[in-house]
Amino acid sequence: MKKNLIITFLTAFIGAFIFSLLHIPVAFLLGAMISVMIGSRISSIPFYWPVKLRDAGIIIVGYSIGLAFTKEAVLLILQKLPFILLITVSMVLFSALSALLIAKLSGINYPTVLIGSIPGGLSQMILLAEEIKGIDITVVTFMQVARLTMIIFIVPFLIFGPWFHASPGTVMQAADPLWTDLFPNILLFVFVSIIGIILSKRLRLPTPYLLGPIMGTAALVISGIKGPELPPDLLDLSQLLIGAHIGLMMKPEKLPHKARTISLSALSGLLLIGGSLLFSMLIMGIFRFSPATSFLSLAPGGMDQMAIIAHEIHADLAIVTGYQLFRLFFIFFAVPPFLKWIFYKFRNKKQKTTV
Repeated sequence: MKKNLIITFLTAFIGAFIFSLLHIPVAFLLGAMISVMIGSRISSIPFYWPVKLRDAGIIIVGYSIGLAFTKEAVLLILQKLPFILLITVSMVLFSALSALLIAKLSGINYPTVLIGSIPGGLSQMILLAEEIKGIDITVVTFMQVARLTMIIFIVPFLIFGPWFHASPGTVMQAADPLWTDLFPNILLFVFVSIIGIILSKRLRLPTPYLLGPIMGTAALVISGIKGPELPPDLLDLSQLLIGAHIGLMMKPEKLPHKARTISLSALSGLLLIGGSLLFSMLIMGIFRFSPATSFLSLAPGGMDQMAIIAHEIHADLAIVTGYQLFRLFFIFFAVPPFLKWIFYKFRNKKQKTTV
């Protein structure tokens, strides 16, 4: 097993390194995922990647998300909570309706398409899919990757295009955090993250290795304890640990109607981006936000990527982070019960048709 693990790691690292050289966003996640997916199919040696390594990567991601829960972001969410809730629910319902269309066109079961269409983070949504029985992980991954890829290219094009009148600012680049900067504060955050994981498991919350560190870290940050920023190398490592796991789970040979599924995945991504544009016009008119701030607040991408673009163009980072954070939490707490209800209806309907 040790030899298999080393080969898997080296394959993941080579893929991540190549993607990094090509300046592809989230290079260590996508590079590791694609290289392991390909390598595991052409290698005579079985690839091996323990779940604990994936969990370690998830904990790191959870901590970095928890750091974003500043008092400013939380106060913004509380001040505009009813409207943020309304917009978030509307976005999720829009995703559910577009998923229904895609499911009918593709012939893939609706719950799988629904998770593939929900605008959460790539790794977070795949994690959620793993915990629900009957979900086709390969389809979910392809749909989420298609959405992420389109967002990576389309959102910056829209933001820096003539429609939003935004231009890159001269942002002072802060020095990257050092490993020595982590101590001693990181020890407290590690302890609280572990407590959060234990509590999340006992409460049977979805994705405890993600939600536990998020909640523990957020509680400390809101209370006034500053958490150390993570070195880029550690964040890259977390992406690699998660990406290698996803790559092993992907089975493109089992993808039903490959060309149609991939094209419909692209259609799903376009529908989500179009829907977020429409909703952003609504909040722009009500709150007088700038077009860029409005769109980035609702864009169906990862919170970290939207925050980076917002920082670059001097959009309101607190508003963007606040909306994106609320949607992330809403998806993880409200969507799983909704999915269980959908599954219940789906199974009952399937049983009736077979009787």
